[in-house]
Amino acid sequence: MYFQTLLKPDGRSLTLYSRFPIAPGLTAPSPSVEPVQANPHLRWHPLRSEWITYASHRQGRTFMPPPEYNPLAPTKDPEFPTELPEGRYDVAVFDNRFPSLTLAAHDAPSAIVDTLPAKGACEVVVFTQDPQDSLSSLPLDYLELLLQVWGDRTRVLGEKPQIEYVLPFENKGVEVGVTLHHPHGQIYAYPIIPPVPARMQMNQQGYYQEHHRSLLTDLIQKEVADAQRILYQDEWAIAFVPVCARYPYEVWVAPIQQTDSLTNLTPEQRRGLARAIKTVTLKYDGLWQRPFPYLMAWYQAPSDYRLHPEWHLHAEFYPPYRTRDRLKYLAGTELAAGLFANDALPEEKAKELQAVNVTL
Repeated sequence: MYFQTLLKPDGRSLTLYSRFPIAPGLTAPSPSVEPVQANPHLRWHPLRSEWITYASHRQGRTFMPPPEYNPLAPTKDPEFPTELPEGRYDVAVFDNRFPSLTLAAHDAPSAIVDTLPAKGACEVVVFTQDPQDSLSSLPLDYLELLLQVWGDRTRVLGEKPQIEYVLPFENKGVEVGVTLHHPHGQIYAYPIIPPVPARMQMNQQGYYQEHHRSLLTDLIQKEVADAQRILYQDEWAIAFVPVCARYPYEVWVAPIQQTDSLTNLTPEQRRGLARAIKTVTLKYDGLWQRPFPYLMAWYQAPSDYRLHPEWHLHAEFYPPYRTRDRLKYLAGTELAAGLFANDALPEEKAKELQAVNVTL
């Protein structure tokens, strides 16, 4: 993997990654030369026992620019400033202009509940310079590079003393909130362990203390033995509709052997995960005969410099699903109660995805 780090005129960092050497002398552009002035903060929610982020400056962020102006596309036209330089490289990572978390956060306002500066980081990961691409269309070695990039960013961000958890994710499709044309994801680095991975942490720690094994590692072995919901499997990686899926077409992707973070993946595991990711995304597109929207999130161990044998790295894909006349998203019981109501059995939806033939 080759990389090059540049500085944008507004002070934000840009790191380019590639499968091939990157030519020297590239210049990092920016839509503005004004420094980012974000100062988000956290407020404590006493009924939920969790922190809420407040970032009112994000009201002015980009939302679906017109086709003739894509802020991620390199351009020589001075009327259309861009985020990416011209040149040969594969993946670009840069600081979000409208972050919900920033290491520069300071002096949280006082309130009737506890408050803190929202120290952290929000990075945009542009998967490819071609706006027509998606994870399903990228070559396998390209997906292996992307896994390396996620691992490197996990390392870089996790080494900062203010960061406790790093979460790479992708929102694909305007239906799930994408605001830019290019295929891209984001990485949030938090000053706390957010509620969902914190609950995973608690359950995995308890299981490991009792059984001296990883909870998810054991669950994966049970899925392999059951063999009903598997979409892809090789020696190193697996993709399956979990037996406990909350969404009808939910899919998990994971290395078969326990690995706690993207940073610690072996080349063989990256190779297997690349094939698993491509299989899943091709099956999604093939089942509905369209680029299908989803949220993909990578769950990994906290960034606390400790060993985490209880953690098993994995990605979870959450697609909306089609009813008779519309795509269905979270309903009242999921949003309000946190109790998911799945209208279909995981085995049924696994069969639909298994029936979609794909070529890697």
